[in-house]
Amino acid sequence: MGVRRAVEMVLDAANKQQGPIYTYGPLIHNPQVLEILAEKGVTILHDIPGPKHGSVVIRAHGVPPQTKQSLVDAGFTIIDATCPRVTKVQTIISKYTKQGYAVIIMGDKDHPEVVGLLGYAKGAGYVISSPDDLDKLPSLEHAIVVAQTTQDGRLFDAIAATIAERFSHFKVFNTICDSTLKRQAEVREMARSADAVVVVGGRDSGNTRRLAQIVKQEGVPAFHIENETELKYEAVEPLNSVGITAGASTPNWVIKKVYRTLEALPHKARQWRLAVFRIQRWLLLSNLYLAVGAGCLSYTCALLSGIRPGLESALMASCYVLSMHILNNFIGRESVRYNDPDRAGFYDYNRLVLLTMSTISGAMGLFMAFTLGPVPFIVLCIISLMGIFYKVKIIPGRFKIGKKIQRISDVPGSKTVLIALAWGIVTVVLPHLSVSLQVTTTMIFVSLWASVMAFVRTAFFDILDMQGDRIVGQESLPIVLGERKTLRILKQLLTIFLGTLIFAPMMHLTTTLAYGMILSIFYMAAVLMAFERRWVVAGLRFEFLVETLFVFTAIVSGIWQLLA
Repeated sequence: MGVRRAVEMVLDAANKQQGPIYTYGPLIHNPQVLEILAEKGVTILHDIPGPKHGSVVIRAHGVPPQTKQSLVDAGFTIIDATCPRVTKVQTIISKYTKQGYAVIIMGDKDHPEVVGLLGYAKGAGYVISSPDDLDKLPSLEHAIVVAQTTQDGRLFDAIAATIAERFSHFKVFNTICDSTLKRQAEVREMARSADAVVVVGGRDSGNTRRLAQIVKQEGVPAFHIENETELKYEAVEPLNSVGITAGASTPNWVIKKVYRTLEALPHKARQWRLAVFRIQRWLLLSNLYLAVGAGCLSYTCALLSGIRPGLESALMASCYVLSMHILNNFIGRESVRYNDPDRAGFYDYNRLVLLTMSTISGAMGLFMAFTLGPVPFIVLCIISLMGIFYKVKIIPGRFKIGKKIQRISDVPGSKTVLIALAWGIVTVVLPHLSVSLQVTTTMIFVSLWASVMAFVRTAFFDILDMQGDRIVGQESLPIVLGERKTLRILKQLLTIFLGTLIFAPMMHLTTTLAYGMILSIFYMAAVLMAFERRWVVAGLRFEFLVETLFVFTAIVSGIWQLLA
């Protein structure tokens, strides 16, 4: 939490504030993140210069109070990104130092967090790293014992036991972050059930190195790597099961690259699974599977609306969605580079094929709309133009709204909402307009249901993409509202439509297929629950499962049609 918070704070400052942005020392021990910050113009201060202006971000490790005051005196604006868990340790030290207690810190002497904590001890601080170091301390009448927040939990317990036995008058505070303790416990458990564990993170990261040490203590090979290029394929390929863990400062996209690389490695005993995986990968990354889902949703919505499903309507929806999502990935390639490195590489390698697919499918979608009638054709042209001009400046600088709104994409959360509305229009409204130009309550209800399902699916992927969107300054819905609030809204929307689907047929808003669509609500709710409770890894297979939502609705609809 502390590392993520610090990265988010410095990225927000770099994206929104004018003037130079600095971090006092490297923000985190991860070279990939530091490279990104350098690209965004964030400079590292290794010492305090003379009078200057700009903002300085205090990293998650914290700094001594004297350092913070010196930065203020030098003219900097302080953005304090000290981890709240570290702040808690600082508060404990300050409180007991004022009462005359000495401070014993269990940690790495040269670690930035320990250096910062020593500053709060006001010269009465001592650093130990093992029970033997207790013998090297001077005679202390009163002392408190705290820990660097990323220390080894078992080592701290050993030191605490020695203190209880020999220095019972010392006050001991276990200040190791609960996330650190949980991760260490999970890694131990993982090591017992895996042939090897890959530990992803910077080599200068103390908590990452400790994870690798814990794996080795369990007698299991540990591969400490900074990125997927350092994987030793010859060592990994023969293994049946490989665990993956990462240090607190390792970005999501780096972990995802490693996971995707391991996921795609060939294995002699599972050649058929690899073949299935490669087909899934191509269908997913090319958006062909999503396009199939759009056609399936069109079929379902026709049955919900009480109109005969048409091949033209399904093809129009499929072609439009395929063209729109391929173009979106090319237009938003900067964030795709971080959110989905595998997709970014896929798009670079298949650029010509995908652009050709997008052009042909876009033209075919318009042709299908034309066969449905002039009104569907005109409406599809309008929403297609909105998609094309999504990131184009349409409001001149002197007329911009608020501080920066000149494009549709500048409106916070607009992408998620517009994609959902587009799905509702192409799967429900346009097929309805091809039959009747009259706006009915059934058309409104079914289009709302389709839009909400598409909204939940899109917003869920936005949650997975938060880190990359923040890096490029894209204000997606989860970034504006936060992950927890967004998930809560998605669950509330599913609950509302669960209730409305029960009563919709009685109110003649839709056919009795609505009862079957309750299963689609449960399907998406199960996906959200699996994500929240970390039952599955958010990799390609999980994303394929999410995209199966609309195929699932078509299967239910087909069974209903046969029974009806």
